[in-house]
Amino acid sequence: MQHRTDLLLALGVISILMFMVIPLPSFLLDILLAISITFSLMVLIVPLYVDKPLEFSVFPGILLIITLFRLSLNVASTRLILGEAYAGEVIAAFGNFVVKGNYVVGLVIFVILVIINFVVITKGSGRIAEVAARFTLDAMPGKQMAIDADLNAGLIDEATARARREEIRREADFYGAMDGASKFVRGDAVAGLLITAINILGGLIIGVLQMGMTVSDALSTYTILTVGDGLVSQIPALLVSTSAGIIVTRAASDGTFADTMTTQFLTKPRATYISGGVLLLMGMVPGLPTIPFFLLGGAAIGLGYLSQGVVEHLARQETSEEPAEEPAPAETIESYLHVDPLEIEIGYSLIPLIDVNQGGDLLDSITMIRKQLAQDLGIVVPPIRIRDNVQLNSNQYVIKIKGNMVATGEVMTGYYLALTPEGEDDELEGIKTKDPTYNLPACWLNKEQKEKAELKGYAVVDASAVVSTHLMEVLKNNAHKILDRQAVQSLLDNLKEEHSAVVEELVPNLTTVGTIQNVLRNLLKERVPIRDLPTILEAIADRAASTKDPDLLTEYVRMALMETISNMYKDEKGEITAMTLDANFEEYVMQQINAGKQLGQNLGLSPTAMNEIYKQASERIQELLAVGSKAILVTGPAVRRYIKRFFEPVFPDLVVLSLAELLPHIVINTVGSVGVTNYD
Repeated sequence: MQHRTDLLLALGVISILMFMVIPLPSFLLDILLAISITFSLMVLIVPLYVDKPLEFSVFPGILLIITLFRLSLNVASTRLILGEAYAGEVIAAFGNFVVKGNYVVGLVIFVILVIINFVVITKGSGRIAEVAARFTLDAMPGKQMAIDADLNAGLIDEATARARREEIRREADFYGAMDGASKFVRGDAVAGLLITAINILGGLIIGVLQMGMTVSDALSTYTILTVGDGLVSQIPALLVSTSAGIIVTRAASDGTFADTMTTQFLTKPRATYISGGVLLLMGMVPGLPTIPFFLLGGAAIGLGYLSQGVVEHLARQETSEEPAEEPAPAETIESYLHVDPLEIEIGYSLIPLIDVNQGGDLLDSITMIRKQLAQDLGIVVPPIRIRDNVQLNSNQYVIKIKGNMVATGEVMTGYYLALTPEGEDDELEGIKTKDPTYNLPACWLNKEQKEKAELKGYAVVDASAVVSTHLMEVLKNNAHKILDRQAVQSLLDNLKEEHSAVVEELVPNLTTVGTIQNVLRNLLKERVPIRDLPTILEAIADRAASTKDPDLLTEYVRMALMETISNMYKDEKGEITAMTLDANFEEYVMQQINAGKQLGQNLGLSPTAMNEIYKQASERIQELLAVGSKAILVTGPAVRRYIKRFFEPVFPDLVVLSLAELLPHIVINTVGSVGVTNYD
């Protein structure tokens, strides 16, 4: 059906162009003129029944086609008028019956129609379309940011946001097209005037010089036909331009044109009462017809009485509906038990950061952070609620996870933060501070100081970027706290669409959602991405029959993710620079494990031995950082998790890797080892 419609439309447009060059018989011209009037009438009526202008978004294209259709009929009728002095029954009827055969009256009516169309309707609707297009384009960024704000706040889902963005785009395209389409109507009116003048002048010359008519006969014959042709063209043009005016003037309306007009008239009874009174007074003026004014005045007063009843009925209806809207029972104690997964509280001075009307872009930054974390770590960060807190300092913000504060900082709106390495903080004039993300020395600079700092090569960011960077690091460090069972279940449901076999094999036959959650949390805690969920689940499925320990399962998963882990830490040469574990110390830990001892965090070491190992590790870490490497320790696979647990309280950022989770071709450059020989 769609293919046939496209074919018919293409044939129709080609036929319209052919009408300009192929002579048409008068009977076919009559049919086409009737089609033109009918189609124009339909175009006028459809806007009266649409709820929103976008429901008739094809209108600009229709306007172009119907204008081209009318002009092609003008060319065809001109050919018949000048060639045969006859252009069919429709034009003859408009020339004789409508204007009673008086070409002077016909000319006057034609000119009046052109003035109404060209000067009044077309000019007004064109101006409205131009302004609407400009304002719609200017409002697009604000509307887009409002949609992003609703999405971040969790008020709408992604599908609704996409639908709203698409509607905004279509609205901008529609009014832009209407701005251009209004020029078609103006050009059509000008073309009608020129064609009429050419027909009269050409008919007079042909009638007198070629057909031997008198000037009076030629003028009468060709002028009546030309006026009929002009009227049969201008009436459809007037209908279409009126339709364009209705479309663009209903930009802010909801509901059909008739519903909107009726509602707005009937809710203002005072206006109809006053109008009726004025009409009754005019009926009493000597010389004016009394009966028409009295009838209309009485009708207006009656309409006012009717509309007053409608207003009272609506008021009673709203009053009766008020109790149903009371949400008091919903405000229960249980509602206070809800805890937001993620929350940012801000002081009152930081409100401009989230107010799009004041240029705030923090909401956009949060949207990008959620997308970035989904891409980097493979988790869907829940919506982040932002609220102001009068108990905070005016420039303070607090980041909370499940109601617990995990980070805080202070920023200055209108200022810019520049990091100042040790020894260079005196080079910049500004307010000395600490970067809230990395706790490094920094300065708050005004706009003038910012430009000077940038010329000196300092990296300078605004307050919104400072909060965004801090939030990103907090979420990366605490991603394992965000991942609850419901989020894991959602990941499994989503994965099941493409990898149903592994999901159905694993849950609930071999393990539980809780075990999978613990494995994923262990990975995220050490910043191992979980995007490759199929590989993770397959590794769990391979070992779940032999062990239910999530920590041990995590080690097997890390081995399965060796390519991902290797790529995370190797340099551009494909090498990893790290420290290693002393062989004797590693053997000691292995013996403790094989003996079945419950190793605590201290690995059974004395405080003296622990302090010695921590001291050695600190020295090795400084050596690694000095050569531009990350703090990495490489161990054997059996002891990796125990060593990580041992170092984590003192060196939380230390990366502990096992040889089994690195690709075989990875070259490991060691800067030394850590360990002790005396364990007591």
